[in-house]
Amino acid sequence: MKLRSTETFWPLKHSMDKSYPSLDSDLETEILIIGGGITGALMAYKLINEGKKVVMVDRRDIANGSTAASTALLQYEIDVSLHELVKLRGVECAVDSYRNGKKAIFDLRAIIDEIKSDCQFEFKKSIYFCSLKKDLPFLKAEFKCRKESGFDVTWLEKWDLEKFGLNALAAIESKTAAVVDPYRLAYDLIGYCEGKGMQIFDRTNITSIHEQKGKLVAYTENKCKITADHVVNCTGYESTETLREKVVDLKSTYAIASECLPELPKAFKNAIFWDTSTPYLYFRGTSDNRIIMGGGDEEFKDAKKRDKLIPKKELFLLKKFQRKFPKVNFKLDYSWAGTFGETKDGLPYFGKPNQNRNEHYVLGFGGNGITFSVIAMNSILCSIEDKKHADLEYYKFGR
Repeated sequence: MKLRSTETFWPLKHSMDKSYPSLDSDLETEILIIGGGITGALMAYKLINEGKKVVMVDRRDIANGSTAASTALLQYEIDVSLHELVKLRGVECAVDSYRNGKKAIFDLRAIIDEIKSDCQFEFKKSIYFCSLKKDLPFLKAEFKCRKESGFDVTWLEKWDLEKFGLNALAAIESKTAAVVDPYRLAYDLIGYCEGKGMQIFDRTNITSIHEQKGKLVAYTENKCKITADHVVNCTGYESTETLREKVVDLKSTYAIASECLPELPKAFKNAIFWDTSTPYLYFRGTSDNRIIMGGGDEEFKDAKKRDKLIPKKELFLLKKFQRKFPKVNFKLDYSWAGTFGETKDGLPYFGKPNQNRNEHYVLGFGGNGITFSVIAMNSILCSIEDKKHADLEYYKFGR
């Protein structure tokens, strides 16, 4: 599966810091992590710090799948609104999921400080806005639900949003959100884990996994094998290739990045923005004074068809941006496309699809992949050790 188009912002901005070897011999390990993006990097960080012996493999260069295409908005709000999630999953699961997302942002900052990553993490406010009158009742219901659930939110009217330069009717302002460079962070996390003894192999494609004498044996494309006590799949949207259960609907999504502005507008220094449209639009600034915008999702995952639409989507997103922020001169510099997916309840999947097999998945689908992956760090050991954990129940397979 081709997860994204050739040109994305983060690899061009940094290029690869380090190239890892491909696997050319058999080896054994306690835990094999498949997937070298931000999710795999966070799982590795947790497991290495717990004293586990870990090997990581990726079929591409490290951090060059979905991580490289991520626009990396960190929010506790998920793709399904809180008041809708309460109806889908109940008050406890819904509110805990939002609270866990909020905690994950602060947990990630602590990890970044510990490993001394230069990933340009910045705290922001989150502005969830609507532009159409028909969406106002929905937004008001969401505000009421969040208030009643104890979240620190403020209602903003049209004149409040004008101070941001935003042309919209109303919004919910949340105090806790952030942005980060996901490519840089993934590399820094993996480098930290390598320093703690983790072995990393890129350009190493796992073609099958079989059980042998109580172990799992992963076979590579070039006939090497990795024998492990546990396998942790951090393969994101490509997990659809190995899972029997359908857990996500795959789509195509698009993003654009502006040229560097002489000065980033104050609104983008202080906040990230997303709206109530379906599919929603989202906007953020970067540390080098660019603005990134995403959206325009399509209901297919065909890579050629997706990438062919990029010029058309550039124009679509630029037009939308100009309507929302008419006073900002957005000059297009980069554009890219990627695979995106949503679950029915907007929540991730953690744990073992088959309780009798030591194969685990950490799948942070939707717009909250990074915060979901941070949340998964709390339960990955319980999954490996066959212990109970609330998150393994909330986000289980077959739910």
